[in-house]
Amino acid sequence: MAELTTLPRLLQRNARDLGARPAIREKDRGIWQTWTWRQYHDQVRDLALGLAALGFQRGERLSVIGDNRPRLYWAQVAAQCLGGVPVPVYQDSIARELAYVWKHAEVSVIVAEDQEQVDKILALRAELPGLRLVVYDDPRGMTSYRHEWLKSYEVVQETGRKFAADHPSYFETEIEKVRPEDVAIISYTSGTTGNPKGAMITHANAIAVADSFRLASSLTADDTALAYLPMAWAGDSVYTLFAGLSVGFCANCPESPETVQRDLRELGPTTLLAPPRIWENMLTALQVRASDATPIKRRTFEYFRSAAERAEILRVEGKRLPVGLRLATALGEVFVYRPVRDQLGLRQTRWVLTGGAPLGPDTFRFFRSIGVNLKQVYGSTETTGLVSLQPDAEANPSTAGRPVSGIEVKIGDRGEVLVRGAAVFKGYLKNEEATREVIDPDGWFHTGDAGFVDPQGHLVIIDRAKDVGALADGTPFAPQFIENKLKFSPYIREAVSFGHEKPFVSAMIAIDPGTVGNWAERRGLPYTSYMDLSQKPEVRDLIREEIRRGNETLPESTKIRRFLLLTKDLDADDAEITRTRKVRRRYVADKYSAVIDALYGGLDEAVLSTAITYEDGRQATIQSRVSIEDVGEVAARV
Repeated sequence: MAELTTLPRLLQRNARDLGARPAIREKDRGIWQTWTWRQYHDQVRDLALGLAALGFQRGERLSVIGDNRPRLYWAQVAAQCLGGVPVPVYQDSIARELAYVWKHAEVSVIVAEDQEQVDKILALRAELPGLRLVVYDDPRGMTSYRHEWLKSYEVVQETGRKFAADHPSYFETEIEKVRPEDVAIISYTSGTTGNPKGAMITHANAIAVADSFRLASSLTADDTALAYLPMAWAGDSVYTLFAGLSVGFCANCPESPETVQRDLRELGPTTLLAPPRIWENMLTALQVRASDATPIKRRTFEYFRSAAERAEILRVEGKRLPVGLRLATALGEVFVYRPVRDQLGLRQTRWVLTGGAPLGPDTFRFFRSIGVNLKQVYGSTETTGLVSLQPDAEANPSTAGRPVSGIEVKIGDRGEVLVRGAAVFKGYLKNEEATREVIDPDGWFHTGDAGFVDPQGHLVIIDRAKDVGALADGTPFAPQFIENKLKFSPYIREAVSFGHEKPFVSAMIAIDPGTVGNWAERRGLPYTSYMDLSQKPEVRDLIREEIRRGNETLPESTKIRRFLLLTKDLDADDAEITRTRKVRRRYVADKYSAVIDALYGGLDEAVLSTAITYEDGRQATIQSRVSIEDVGEVAARV
């Protein structure tokens, strides 16, 4: 039997040993469609042979764009079977971002989900001289499209079946040629400081990480997962593609991004991976529902929530729970915790993970307290998405867990976290200089994150090393920690804090339009737009009160003193955040420099120039005056 050293060989193993077990599902028009591992293998084979018949060569790059769909996952594996390299991109990227990645990666084939994505490609076709073939999955709306280089998924697969008749062993022969050191996927970084870089992940990287993940999380073929995260994110590649092929569990694709919560509840997976924004949104929805409930239901929820959080703190500290608190949490399991888990779709989960960015301790503690086995995972694109993971009994909001097997971690100069092991990527595509900057001669990858290892051997991440600073008086300043405190509030969607070399901490805040809008409507407060709502005096007072609550748990020197409310949310299309919702701090600091000067200049208002970027790249600028508020006693309006 051939060694299982590449992802295509894992696919062959699964088709042989797990052939009748479900491999992937997709919800289409309200009905779950299931494919077994044997069918998964056959779908990949037919597509791969179709691509080969149409000229796809070893080493070429194939991109996929769209929501999570079985055919887009199969396309990635099909490229790997032919010795090619998949390059997934974010489905909501604007034209400028797509053009950069596709040109930089020299993509020759793109597999698109539907007409919307094909239209994006058509608009960029003249900028992509190397693009030879576009394959679309969903045929709706495509009947009038007439291009020689545009073909349906079915046509390519039928071409593959005809090709197989004349080349019966071609597929297996090509798989045998794939080597562990070959690049298995190119994942582009989030680009917090500039254009994204293409991280080359090898088959050896992918399988090593999948094995480490399986051991650390006790994954089995009986597990089920929800495949809903962007395919361009390294976390989805590890969790859905690499681990799925390695372990053989079933991945489930929701009907659409809008139905994820409903499909999650219907499916009830045993495992789940979600970035902090998902957990924050879940908590916000619960808080809104609780505030809208009848007084007795609201008091019941708050009582049992408080009891659960007190119990969770005592458990983390290793202390015994008093009899009264044990009784309260037992009753809470019946009346609150279990129904809440069921509403969230987490009733059957053995564990759920949060990763991609730090999760605020209050949010983390809430989910742990209601019986959700939430754990933090740490990694980066360059480490194939995984460095450390918390054990079940050692989950803690302040750490990122223990390094997984096969990974070494040490702390370098200025507290930077360094990583070495089988997970470290091959290098950046077409950028050897950048590769040498992050991988030293001894093989240590420099993560750029500041952190330390605590006495229990857990890795603690403070912030991005370049973002950690100090106030004017020398007090350490970690903006992400403060921002996570603010985002615990259901009324705050995004926050950017400032303070490096400044006399105090200030913040720019983007309200959550849903929860703040609901709050305003219940009070009969009319508004016409996000801008209008955010600048209401009553809303400013509401946010001031939320900041004061957050300040109660911060040291005196790092409490937020001044703030303003933005007239729009931070947007990836406007380059203010990445597609994974990480703040691009340097860009934001430059763009809002006049606002920052006003915050520290003692002014009561600032002129805010907001650039809006449309999907086709066009831009518009809106100017407005925003009030700058001091965080003090809340006005009587609240």
